[in-house]
Amino acid sequence: MAEQRDDRRDASGVGNGAGGVGESRRRRVSEDEARAWVDLVDTARRTAAEGLVVGTSGNVSVRVGETVLVTPSGVPYGRLTPDDVTGVDLAGRQVLGTLVPTSELPLHLAVYRATDARAVVHTHAVHATAVSTLVHELPLIHYMAAALGGPVRVARYATYGTEELAENMLDALSGRTGCLLQNHGTVTYGSTLTQAYDRTAQLEWMCRVWLTASAVPGRTPSLLSPAQLDEVAERLRGYGQDGGDGGGS
Repeated sequence: MAEQRDDRRDASGVGNGAGGVGESRRRRVSEDEARAWVDLVDTARRTAAEGLVVGTSGNVSVRVGETVLVTPSGVPYGRLTPDDVTGVDLAGRQVLGTLVPTSELPLHLAVYRATDARAVVHTHAVHATAVSTLVHELPLIHYMAAALGGPVRVARYATYGTEELAENMLDALSGRTGCLLQNHGTVTYGSTLTQAYDRTAQLEWMCRVWLTASAVPGRTPSLLSPAQLDEVAERLRGYGQDGGDGGGS
C-alpha cells in the first residue's frame, strides 16, 4: 500500500503529490508545532503498539493554527524524530519538512475544512475493518456510539488517497466524530490527539463486541434503540472531569 513507501525528497520539493514546494514556502518550526509533533508521533506509535495498524499503515494529523502536521508516507513511526516535522497548509501545500506527507492527506484535510477538528486518526483496525465489509452502519451494540454522535456509518468504498474517498468519508461523518471506511478502516477526529485516539479505540472495541456477539450460534445480539442512545447522549454531555466523551459507569 502507498503508506509503506519510504519517500524522501530534496529541497526542491520533488515528490510532493500536492504539486511540489519551493524553498520560498519553507519556514522554521514554531515551538507549538514542535510540541504538537512530539504528541503526534507518540499517538502514531500508540496506534501501532495497540494493534490498530500494521507496519506504516494508517496515519495521524494535528492542526496547529493554519498548519496541519501529518505523519509522512512510508516511514516507520519508530524512526520519526523531532527533525522530521512534516506539515502542510489547509490547501495541501507543504510548508514544513522534507518528507512526503501521507498519501491520505486529502482525507485529513477534508475533515479540517468541514469540521472544528484539531486532530484526526486514521487506522486499519482489524475488527472495525471487518465490520466495514459486512454492514452499512455499525449496529447499536453499545451506548458508547453516542460518544461518536450516533450510529456509526460506513463510508462507501473508494481508492485510498483520492478526493472521492474524502467525499464519501464526509458523508458518513455528517453529525458524527467517527466513521468506518468500507474495506479499509476507520477515521475519527477530536479537539485533541488524545480524544481522537480514544474515539478510535472505542470504535474498534464496539466493532469487536458486535462481531463477537454475532458469532454465537443460534443467538442474535440485543441492540439499543435510538431513544436509548439519545438518553445516553444527554448524560454524556456532562460526564467526566471536563465534560468529555466519558465512558459511563
